Amino acid sequence: MFKKKIINDPIYGFITIPDGIIFRLIEHPWFQRLRRIEQLGVTHLVYPGARHTRFHHTLGAMHLMHKAIETLRSKGIEITEKEEESAKLAILLHDIGHGPLSHNLEHSIVHHIKHEDMSSIFMERLNKEFDGELSLAIKIFRNKYHKKFLHQLVSSQLDVDRLDYLTRDTFFTGVSEGVVGYDRIINMLHVAGGNLVVEAKGIYSIEKFIIARRIMYWQVYLHKTVLSAMELVMNILSRAKEIAANGGELFCTPALRVFIYNNFNKKDFEKRKELLHYFAMLDDNDVMSCIKVWINHPDYVLSTLCDWLINRRLYSTYLQKNPFPPQKIKQLINAAKNKYKLSNEDVSYFVFSGEVENAIYKKSEARPSNTGEHINILYPDGKIIDITKASDYPGAEELDVITHKYFLCYPKGL
Repeated sequence: MFKKKIINDPIYGFITIPDGIIFRLIEHPWFQRLRRIEQLGVTHLVYPGARHTRFHHTLGAMHLMHKAIETLRSKGIEITEKEEESAKLAILLHDIGHGPLSHNLEHSIVHHIKHEDMSSIFMERLNKEFDGELSLAIKIFRNKYHKKFLHQLVSSQLDVDRLDYLTRDTFFTGVSEGVVGYDRIINMLHVAGGNLVVEAKGIYSIEKFIIARRIMYWQVYLHKTVLSAMELVMNILSRAKEIAANGGELFCTPALRVFIYNNFNKKDFEKRKELLHYFAMLDDNDVMSCIKVWINHPDYVLSTLCDWLINRRLYSTYLQKNPFPPQKIKQLINAAKNKYKLSNEDVSYFVFSGEVENAIYKKSEARPSNTGEHINILYPDGKIIDITKASDYPGAEELDVITHKYFLCYPKGL
């Protein structure tokens, strides 16, 4: 008998999960782990409502994938039941490789390995466990399937991943400027030349989508206080790994200990199967539990940083268009060394500067327009034009400009 599960999502209402491989995958412990990983890391320290998880996001993205496929079929695009199922599996698994606290610790827990690479490794292992049922999903995820538009629905500059996270993050942070017309955009999707395009009627929704994404980056993802919290967490993990590398003892959960006391790269995960098992045990609870205990660690730097995070005494942070004068940074470094009795090496955990960028639309990095890397607008006469050329929005030609800003962090009251 055909069975289905219903989930009540706060964004879309009821989401249907069919019986079969999709339901069995969602029930898998590795996927259930996403319930314990915050979608926005420590952003809740700035926007208290931002406590939604990767689990929420992936189910929402799967729902939008279903809607997009329904739209394309209604316009005569042939998509088989197996292709639909595999596209849904690909979007469900696109974030399964995320480590604790979302992107914040992507390079702190492991060494030079992105979450997309980890997701790919998870998929290969799951495919063996599910007797090859994920093979087509993996092809779609890696853009190895001949129907390129299916991959573009999973990962492109206009995919269901972005449509869901913008919609969901806006809802939970309460930042209304980031609202996008996801339903209108999905209804305007089409395929031309094998690639995903947007019908000309949807051009204003795409303009809004690009601008909303820019706003969300500066107002949420790269908000100066969010940056402060992110940098604090990364400094804590960096200090913990430094102590471990020098033979110091740290309280760690079993899974986190494996990664604090070692530096593993992509090849290590491909060769040593047990590493994926330990990584799959890691979630936000491991990191935050250890940080709470490390408040009492004898290392002054580690204990101080952990106390600041747990009690939300974040760095003072400034964000501006131009680099900070070296003399200003030097003054703050000397002040921190005197106040906290720090060495030249340790003061870098207290005073530091860096750079962030906001690339809302990377047309300049895209390949020729028929590859699907652009957001292309389809006109009734069959003409296809990149959004930056098709839009009459003031400054449309500048949509692909990458904006750089510089930040400076130091202890409050310094």
